[in-house]
Amino acid sequence: MIAERPSAGPDCFSLQGRLAVVTGARRGIGLAMATALAEAGADIIGVSASLELEGSEVQQAVEALGRTFSAHQVDFADRAAVAHLAEELAASERAVDILVNNAGTIERAPAIDHTDEAWDRVIEVDLSSQFVLTREVGRTMVERGSGKVIFTASMLSFQGGVNVVGYTAAKSAIAGVTRALANEWASHGVNVNAIAPGYIATDNTEALRQDPARSGAILDRIPAGRWGDASDLKGAAVFLASSASDYVHGAVIPVDGGWLGR
Repeated sequence: MIAERPSAGPDCFSLQGRLAVVTGARRGIGLAMATALAEAGADIIGVSASLELEGSEVQQAVEALGRTFSAHQVDFADRAAVAHLAEELAASERAVDILVNNAGTIERAPAIDHTDEAWDRVIEVDLSSQFVLTREVGRTMVERGSGKVIFTASMLSFQGGVNVVGYTAAKSAIAGVTRALANEWASHGVNVNAIAPGYIATDNTEALRQDPARSGAILDRIPAGRWGDASDLKGAAVFLASSASDYVHGAVIPVDGGWLGR
């Protein structure tokens, strides 16, 4: 049974009373998304391999907004740890309304030098663990007839990239998983969508930004004329987490300064 949704109006972007799980929440895009959801009214469960259990930047940001925050340290390369997180969330008295799958890693090397170990780690963190967590949290969403799932895709969900074959494979698959889950869960009141960040100034893109030739070539192609900031993702995150997107299913929304339109 699909839960009743608020009608469109001035409050359609409100997340008041909602509980959001944000993975990869310690810094960068995850930190920005968690803060944005809290600004819209959501309480936050932050998850990251290196997230401080007390006093983290994301905790301070969320609590300063008057929302509650709890932290979980989970290595997304550890399948058992991800499964345990899913069990904890399922056992909680408060249901998860929003799941933001943002945890990720990247390995840069030419394909002929991309080791099996690097491939396995990237695929586990960026794809397999995302599915395991979403399957279990999504199960409860389907049962109650409501929920929002947001994946972090990439420009490399659409393109091949250079020297990041494992990351490209994972992010291409994330676009497919987004569509597949949307096909299965839309009729149960669960929205599954993805945001595809463009070239955002984060740790993952530091190597590119430090390469004058590569950075220049990237900037030359971006119509907006600048690298993105993590805060540029906030609006799309709130939209996809809120009732404003109730008829949006299986979309991969680029936030890229116009990169794909060039």
